[in-house]
Amino acid sequence: MRRTFLILLSVPAILLAIVLIDNRKSADMTIRQKILKTIYPFFFGMTRFAGAKKMSYGPEKKVEPPVSFHSLTCVMNNGEVLDMSTLKGKKVLLVNTASDCGYTPQYEALQRLQDRQEGKLLVVGFPANDFKEQEKGSDQEIAAFCKVNFGVKFPLAAKSSVVKGATQNNLFRWLSDSSMNGWNDRAPVWNFSKYLVDEDGRLIGYFEPSVDPGGQEISEALGFGN
Repeated sequence: MRRTFLILLSVPAILLAIVLIDNRKSADMTIRQKILKTIYPFFFGMTRFAGAKKMSYGPEKKVEPPVSFHSLTCVMNNGEVLDMSTLKGKKVLLVNTASDCGYTPQYEALQRLQDRQEGKLLVVGFPANDFKEQEKGSDQEIAAFCKVNFGVKFPLAAKSSVVKGATQNNLFRWLSDSSMNGWNDRAPVWNFSKYLVDEDGRLIGYFEPSVDPGGQEISEALGFGN
C-alpha cells in the first residue's frame, strides 16, 4: 500500500520533468502552455476519437461568391494592410488562433504546411481572445511567442474578434456569411477553426479545430497531395 502511495506521489514530478525537458528550448511559455505543447498529440488523438460528428464542410460544386474575397483587406499585426487582391492565384488558409489553447501546437503543423506548399498556399493566422480568453497578449507578444516557440513565419493579422457580432473581423464576416461567400454560415466554434479559399477567391472548405493541418482532409482539399 505504501509503495503504491509513493508511486502515485511521484507521478506528478515525473510528468513535470518530462514537460520541462520537452520544452527546454521554449521561451516565455507558462507551465500551462508547456504542458499543452507536450500533451498535444494525446489531446489531439482523444478529441478526434471522441468527435463522431462531421469535422469538415464544403460546397458540392464551386460557388462564386456574391462579394469578392479579393476585394477585402486585413490589418496585420505590424500595422500594415494586406490586400487580398495580391493573393490572386494562391490558395489561402485562414485560421483563428490562440496562444493558451489545447490546439496551440497546431502552429507548428500550419508552418510545415506553409513551407511544403510555398508559392501555392498562404496561411494567415488571426489571433483572437473570443474563446475562454485564451489569447490575452498584445500583437507584439503574440508574434514573439509564435516565432520563438513554434517557428511561425506565416503572417499574423492584428488581434481581433472572429465570432459573429458588430466587432467581427471583416474577413471572418465574409467567411461566415453565405450572402457574401456563397454557401457557408459557420463561424469559428473554437480556436483553430480553418477556412480554405481557392486561387480564384472562392471559399472551398471549412475545417473544425480538431482537423490536423497536415492531415488527409486538408491535403485533399488543397489538391497538392501529401
